[in-house]
Amino acid sequence: MNVKVQAVAPTEVEADTLAVPLTEEGLTESGQAVDAALDGLLQQLLQEGELRSDLGYARFTHAGGKLSAKRVAAAGLGKSDAIDADAVRTAAAAVAQETGEFSSSIAWALDSSLPLPVDEQARALVEGTLLGAYDPARWKHDDHKPRLETLVLCGDTSVTEGVERATRISEWVNRARDLINSPPNEATPERLAERAAEIASQVEHVEADALGPDRIKEQGMGAFAAVAQGSHVEPRLVVLRYEPPQAKADLVLGLVGKAITFDTGGISLKPSLHMQDMKGDMAGGAAVIEATGAIADLGLPIRVISVVAACENMPGGHAYRPGDILTAANGKTIEVTNTDAEGRLVLADALWYARENGATHILDLATLTGAMELALGDLYAGVFSNDDDWRAQVVEAGEASGDHAWEFPLHPRYRRYVDSAFADLKNSSDLRQASPALAAAFLQEFAGEGPWAHADIAGPAFLERPRGDYLSQRGGTGYGVRLIVELASRLSA
Repeated sequence: MNVKVQAVAPTEVEADTLAVPLTEEGLTESGQAVDAALDGLLQQLLQEGELRSDLGYARFTHAGGKLSAKRVAAAGLGKSDAIDADAVRTAAAAVAQETGEFSSSIAWALDSSLPLPVDEQARALVEGTLLGAYDPARWKHDDHKPRLETLVLCGDTSVTEGVERATRISEWVNRARDLINSPPNEATPERLAERAAEIASQVEHVEADALGPDRIKEQGMGAFAAVAQGSHVEPRLVVLRYEPPQAKADLVLGLVGKAITFDTGGISLKPSLHMQDMKGDMAGGAAVIEATGAIADLGLPIRVISVVAACENMPGGHAYRPGDILTAANGKTIEVTNTDAEGRLVLADALWYARENGATHILDLATLTGAMELALGDLYAGVFSNDDDWRAQVVEAGEASGDHAWEFPLHPRYRRYVDSAFADLKNSSDLRQASPALAAAFLQEFAGEGPWAHADIAGPAFLERPRGDYLSQRGGTGYGVRLIVELASRLSA
């Protein structure tokens, strides 16, 4: 999408649709200026109840030749004292989604009378528009709807640099969504490896590698290999290394992603209802791959090693079984008690690989436990860590970026619930308690020395239904890309 900032009054901008904010208190400064050019039409419609200030609500009226834009959208932001970046994103997405059938260009008026600074408004408008206009229906035949091609922000051109940055990041988020939404017969482990290679060829200072079955076994990754062995589709350990000049010598950000490209549950078979959504079990890996590209695209001066464990979890004659004992790459043995707790097994070996290859600070992202979605819904990820400061940095980066995250405890006593009578530990517990914490306690055994955080993104990574905000489309959200970029930006500052 072409995104630009113009030092032009909203009444003069040329666009199919001009959007102005509407709060519960009424028209803002930009809205009043547009209303004056329309001879009070907006105020009349507001008094008659045809316009509403509800958050996420957009109503349109034709300008009748009184503006350079063809029509005006009044976009609800709710109460003024509750307006934040999420509210602006939601309003921008509402306009983008509602105009999709008849607009190829949208203009927004940056408004200094809003409580959100104009630079933050600008970033939120870009994100809301680009993420809100995303179309997951890539496999449908062309329905001849216009595609949104241009976004114009009217006002202070000092926000241009931030707008360009937000545009680039949002495009990487949508690329992650493309991967997540791809059917599992297309988004195979090999395809993820190809995507990593494409990124390495497109941006500077990035190298890509992919370990196939033989190399995975040579590394002693018995946990990862076991999960993969039930499928005829070969696994890949996808590795991206970003080594920019002038990066901090004592810090290497390790990003680890779970990428189960299709998860049947294995021998511990899942129910068939909604199993098609298990293509989204690679959302953590997709976010890690595309976020690495975004970091390199922005030229952030920070070294990164990204490791994505990609495979299918399938039943079959070669599938691993409940009762099997596996040996992970760090030498620890694992009793399998549930083959549907496969994510922590592939992450165990991927975490080890990241640490062995120099990661000083690790963040893993995984659609790991259904209980986390029950706890936080589809809005927040839960974050566990062996280091309080590192956990706080991850959570703060999430909140600043719009990828919301919440701190969860990782008390040492959780570890005893993954004790095994036969091996060093087991991969699940029959307790119907604290399953996200028990999964994190399992992963901690493989995170090595140094700060590590685990983000359980089961809720916000893949939407089973629209949720009424700027990420309202069903399917992958690209959760984690913005969080990772924000975290890397702060670490490299």
